Amino acid sequence: MSKALIEDIFFNDPESEWGEETALPATDRELLILTQKLSGFEIPIKVFLQAVAIAAYDCASAFRYADNYLAILQNKHKHKRKNLFLLRSASEFENN
Repeated sequence: MSKALIEDIFFNDPESEWGEETALPATDRELLILTQKLSGFEIPIKVFLQAVAIAAYDCASAFRYADNYLAILQNKHKHKRKNLFLLRSASEFENN
């Protein structure tokens, strides 16, 4: 009786961490999609291999890892562009 009550509380509660979906490994098609997603950017091989290793256990986590890495990469790239623009503008101002 108590086992049924515990299962009912933990596994049927939508806010419970215990009721989360189980991790599924990536299929060959999903690995191909992940590879195509990462191949559009210059990334270290270590990052690519880490994403593939994660995908062997949890496909969704591998895509989150790739998305997070690419977002960080794009933010760094935008920051470098702003700095170059500011440096160029400052040098043009000094030349006048």
